[in-house]
Amino acid sequence: MKLVTPSAQYEHSYRRYIEDLGNEERYPFPLDFDHTDFAALISRLEGFASGNHLPDGYVPSTTLWLVEGSELVGVTNIRHYLNDAIAHCGGHIGLGIRPSFRGKELGKLLMELSINRLRIMGAESIHIHCHKDNSASANTIKACGGTLQSEVEVDGYTVQRYLVITTDPKHCPDQQP
Repeated sequence: MKLVTPSAQYEHSYRRYIEDLGNEERYPFPLDFDHTDFAALISRLEGFASGNHLPDGYVPSTTLWLVEGSELVGVTNIRHYLNDAIAHCGGHIGLGIRPSFRGKELGKLLMELSINRLRIMGAESIHIHCHKDNSASANTIKACGGTLQSEVEVDGYTVQRYLVITTDPKHCPDQQP
C-alpha cells in the first residue's frame, strides 16, 4: 500500500471506486468533483493543491490516493491550513475507504499516513472532525492519537472535534508518506 498523487494511471480504478460508492455520501469532498473529463479532474485537484482557483471559503488542500498495485482503495484530502470556518467544522483531514475494501483497518493506515504528511508539512496540531454517530471514524481518530476537544452542532448533526499533537512522540505515526 502506498499514497500516490492522482493520475490518469488510476482512471479505471477511480471510476470503479465511484461505482462502489453508489448513493452513499462521498468522503472526502473531492470525490464529488465531476470526473467525466478525467484530465480536467486531475487538473482541478492539482489546482486545489497549489491554491489556484479555489472557491470562496476553501483553503489549499492536497488529495492523495491510497493504492494497492493498480487498485485505488482509499482517498485522503489534507488541508494545508485551516480558516475559521474549517477550524470550526471540517478539520485538516477528510478521508474515505472504498466500500469493497472496508473492515481491513485501511482507514487507520490512511489516517496515519495523512497525519504524517501534515507533520512533515510542519503541522504541530492537527484537527480531525467527524459526526458523533460515526463511531468507526471516531475510533480511527482515537487510535491515531486523537483526543476529543469538543462537540458542536452543525446542520442538526453533532460534530466531534479531535486534536492530534504531532510533537508528542506517541502521536507521531512512523508511516512514510
